[in-house]
Amino acid sequence: MKRTGRFAVVTGASSGIGFELARLAAEDGHDVLIVADEAGIEAAGARLSTGAPVEALRADLATAQGVAELFERIGTRRVDYFMANAGVGLGHAFLDQEWDEIARVIDLNVKGTTATLHRVLRDMVARGEGRVLVTGSIAGMIPGSYQAVYNATKAYLDNLSLGLGSEIEDSGVTITCLRPGPVDTRFFERAHMEDTPVGQDENKADPAKVARDGYEAMMKGESGLTSGFMNKVQAALTGVLPEAVLAQLHRRMAKPEGEK
Repeated sequence: MKRTGRFAVVTGASSGIGFELARLAAEDGHDVLIVADEAGIEAAGARLSTGAPVEALRADLATAQGVAELFERIGTRRVDYFMANAGVGLGHAFLDQEWDEIARVIDLNVKGTTATLHRVLRDMVARGEGRVLVTGSIAGMIPGSYQAVYNATKAYLDNLSLGLGSEIEDSGVTITCLRPGPVDTRFFERAHMEDTPVGQDENKADPAKVARDGYEAMMKGESGLTSGFMNKVQAALTGVLPEAVLAQLHRRMAKPEGEK
């Protein structure tokens, strides 16, 4: 495989959408660094290595130390493609959730992502070139009954991506917001949502297809993409239905079995 000499960084890449994004970058011949706070990140790197090794880094991007470790590994290398996919969900009722779990969702999805984007975008804009993909969600468009904190963090990322993209539109750098719906990954297991209708739904999207949709949109410099036809329909409805109705619809999807 011919190497391009370009450098791609993918966060949250031990499995799911992030792993598939990294696979696409590696297949295109780019040098790739994958990051996640899981022991499986090393195995993911080994699986992705084709022709040239894919670097793997275990770091917790919910912490300032983890963000520092990422940029220490990047060093002086120019990041051509940055895919901010790291994130965690959290189901069940807000008052039943433990504070440390709530704080981690905010620290990773909001603080960690914002910190990495701030550093990467400064370098990209300074040289006038680069592509960024942020994994948001259509959840950010819906009041998240039984998933309130997660949906709120995704609303933040959706808006941050579009706002930053507008700010730097003449810089030569683009930011693409990928907004998938439910995807067939370990997300629902990690978010304690296996006992919910959405967690048990067998018609979730294929992470490989979602990743390809996002990757291609990033390469084209598109501002945003909702992956999947039914998700596009649902996203359109968010601009029509009252917020109270949207919250009730989400409640039906995310309310755990047995809860009143």
